[in-house]
Amino acid sequence: MGRHQRNIVLIGMPGSGKSTIGVLLAKALAMGFIDTDLLIQADQGQTLQAIADEHGYQYFRNVEEKVLCQLEVCGQVISTGGSSVYSDRAMRHLRQNGLVVFLDVPLAAVRERIGDYSLRGISRRPGQSLDDLFQERYQLYARYADITVDGNLGSQGEVCEEVLHALPPLVTGGV
Repeated sequence: MGRHQRNIVLIGMPGSGKSTIGVLLAKALAMGFIDTDLLIQADQGQTLQAIADEHGYQYFRNVEEKVLCQLEVCGQVISTGGSSVYSDRAMRHLRQNGLVVFLDVPLAAVRERIGDYSLRGISRRPGQSLDDLFQERYQLYARYADITVDGNLGSQGEVCEEVLHALPPLVTGGV
C-alpha cells in the first residue's frame, strides 16, 4: 500500500482552494488526488449546477453523502465539496482513515474568489445568502477539522506549505 495509509481530507467553503491545494499536496506527498465533486458529477452524469437546478439542494446532498460514504481509498488527498460537512455520516466515514484539514478563508475572500456564486453549483437553500451559508457552514467545518489552516495566507503554494507543516509526521512519512 505504500507508506501513506491515511488520507488527507480537505474541507472548506467554495473558493477556499480545496481542489488546487489538494493537487499541490498530492504532488508534494506523492499521493493520489480525488475531487469528490467530480465523483458526484460522474455518478449523476450531470454538472453540479444541473443536479442542484433539476433536483434541488436536498437531493444533491443525499447524492453527495452516498458518493462520500462509498469512497474506500487510502493514501489519497481528497478534496470535498463545500457542503460535505452537512452529512455527519459522510464525515465520520472520511475520518475513519483520514485527517481532516479545514482551509479557513474569510467571507470577503470567498466572495472575491467565487464571484457570482449562483453559477457555482453551491448547495444551499433557496434564497439563502452567502453570508448565512458561510456562518452555517463555518461551525460545521470547525467541528470536523482535525487541523485548521489559514487558506488566505498568500499564494496557493504558501498555503500548501502551511498544510504540509501542520500535518503530523505519521501522515507525511517525515516529509
